[in-house]
Amino acid sequence: MRLSKEQLERFDREGYLFFPGQFTPEETCALNHAVPELYSRREAYNVREKGKDAVRTNFAAHMYSEPFARLARHPRMIGPVMDLFDEQVYMHQFKINGKAAFEGDVWQWHQDYGTWLNDDMMPTERAMNVAIFLDDVNEHNGPLMFIPGSHKKGVVEAKHDLTTTSYPLWTVDNALIETLVDRAGGKDGGIVSPKGPAGSMILFHSCLVHASGSNLSPWHRVSVYLSLCAVSNHIRRFKRPEFIAHRDFTAIEMLPDDCLLKDYTVDLPWKDGLPASALQTSSVPFDEMKKAA
Repeated sequence: MRLSKEQLERFDREGYLFFPGQFTPEETCALNHAVPELYSRREAYNVREKGKDAVRTNFAAHMYSEPFARLARHPRMIGPVMDLFDEQVYMHQFKINGKAAFEGDVWQWHQDYGTWLNDDMMPTERAMNVAIFLDDVNEHNGPLMFIPGSHKKGVVEAKHDLTTTSYPLWTVDNALIETLVDRAGGKDGGIVSPKGPAGSMILFHSCLVHASGSNLSPWHRVSVYLSLCAVSNHIRRFKRPEFIAHRDFTAIEMLPDDCLLKDYTVDLPWKDGLPASALQTSSVPFDEMKKAA
């Protein structure tokens, strides 16, 4: 999949691209069927909602689940990002975010690059998310909210919120959100929420300010996020566990386009459990670690 000139210009202007129904129901079926078993595991890589049993985020499924390992190499997800960066990419983070019916909590206003910079020492914003809906997304089940063009602001000031939800996040102040929304059009397009059927896909800039509300509806809203980073832009600190922020900077090799429908062989290094190394962290920058070695 290649991006057109018009799509490249729109991404530059708005900070995201939306592709409704990019994957067929048949293609998303195997992914959807794998989620309940992954969410049932009592492992460090399943972060649950605060005070609840519902999973908020499952990390690194591409390291131990065959369907998601194939998705992590899908050309429809990897190719457009390589077009935008004009460079090969590696997997910085892989998440299956759940918004369980009645229980899915908020994601506060934030930029992803804010976390990647502050926690992982990622040098620049040459990284982005590609998301695929595993459920239909509507206005009731906690859809993503974007502030179009907010990526043009670059990295904005953020505070480390350790209390609102079960997952710490570098969040953006409400006053700045008001300013950004007003600049983007206020009530006339200052906030947008891409909605569509399961299999829809979103690409969005790592500096695009976004959030999502709680899910009070009776419909689940599960989405997969590939956080892809230019190989030259790899993180410089391993402050977070490897199952959250990956340390293998090898360029992704794409599989054929039918990889969700056929059993292509993929490596599953964590299929027998998380290695001890995946839980280890260090506050020492990567470059200093290499010098010491």
